[in-house]
Amino acid sequence: MKLKDMKKEELEVLSYTDLTEMILKENKKPMNTAKIFKKICDLLELSEEDYSSKIGDYYTSLTTDKRFLLLDTAEWDLKDKHKVEIVLDEDDEDELSFDEEEVEDDEEETEEETDESIEITDDEVDLDDSNDLEELSIVSDDEMEDDM
Repeated sequence: MKLKDMKKEELEVLSYTDLTEMILKENKKPMNTAKIFKKICDLLELSEEDYSSKIGDYYTSLTTDKRFLLLDTAEWDLKDKHKVEIVLDEDDEDELSFDEEEVEDDEEETEEETDESIEITDDEVDLDDSNDLEELSIVSDDEMEDDM
């Protein structure tokens, strides 16, 4: 069913993102945030004040919804209309390739580091039971400014 054929009560039940999906499907081309939200406000008969106060939250909801994709043209479109292509250049491929010796060396280093971090000497343990707060002093704002 087309949006213009729907009753206001039916439209009010839908979320802004659901309405956005329907608008983009009917429009069949990307649209910017302001145009989409203006169309939603027109459908729901919202005021200009509502438009101004809610457009920020609307934008946030679009950015978090996985159905939508923000294009380089600052327009929104449905994600399923676009193919995501991962392009690796030669530098990226070099970083991804490794041989087994490197992995084994890294594992041995990690084991050695872990063993060392477990050892705790008496020098490292603070057994002082005295109250550390006694050593603190209160400094006034004027004294702080003088130090700066």
